[in-house]
Amino acid sequence: MIFLYIIAGMLVFLTLLYIFLIFPKKSKKTEEFFADQKSFAHRGLHGGGVPENSLAAFDLACKHGYGIEFDVHITADEKLVVFHDDTLERMCGIKEGVEEKTLAELQALTLAGTQEHIPSLEETLSIINGRAPLIIEIKGTKVKDTRVCKLTAKMLESYNGKWCMESFNPFYVKWWRKNVPSSVRGQLSCKMKNGKNFAQKAKDFLLTNMLLSFLARPNFIAYDVNGRKEPSFKVSRALGGYPVAWTIRSEEDKKNAEGKFKAIIFENIRP
Repeated sequence: MIFLYIIAGMLVFLTLLYIFLIFPKKSKKTEEFFADQKSFAHRGLHGGGVPENSLAAFDLACKHGYGIEFDVHITADEKLVVFHDDTLERMCGIKEGVEEKTLAELQALTLAGTQEHIPSLEETLSIINGRAPLIIEIKGTKVKDTRVCKLTAKMLESYNGKWCMESFNPFYVKWWRKNVPSSVRGQLSCKMKNGKNFAQKAKDFLLTNMLLSFLARPNFIAYDVNGRKEPSFKVSRALGGYPVAWTIRSEEDKKNAEGKFKAIIFENIRP
């Protein structure tokens, strides 16, 4: 009998610990941010010769009445550019890292064979100019190097439009919680399968299940729509986490998101 009590006690403890680790921070400001816009164009409204994360894509999204999601990287000279990948190969045909280049070097490049160049964050905010709410994903190749957070926050101080931030890196989200507590913060996640050794597999497990959320207490959970059946996503949603789906690329994806997510990040379709 004592053994059963011990087992029951351990199960209760582990359950409470699990809830503590993933518990989101429900907030009125999150509901207010998403109140007027539930559809966000992934890297702008791109396609048909308009490249992702370009000024043209952002302008189109504004003109069509959508919110905008885009990505921010720091450069070698500590400037900020809007670009998704860690390397330039896919969009610019160069096998070099974004963070290894200066702003001037990056802006000399064109995107996907078009005349569009890699925009700075300053240019991006200027062309959007409050016309659409923004989901800004903070990117970086160094887990605890938060310079990109500091520089982005500084630039947003003078921006008058609506914005929120998100990141796969819980240490970045933690930085915003500590240094810009008024911000709406999102934890990006999905079912991760990058691990080739024990340490990498452990990291995948922690991030898939959002077990580092206690560091940041995110206001919303941006989760891969294909991972909507993941237990930790379901638990986080049940605990009051505001669920945002990425990336909705088809009517089937949109249908799968219904009833499980409150907002969507989309591309290739017009919701």
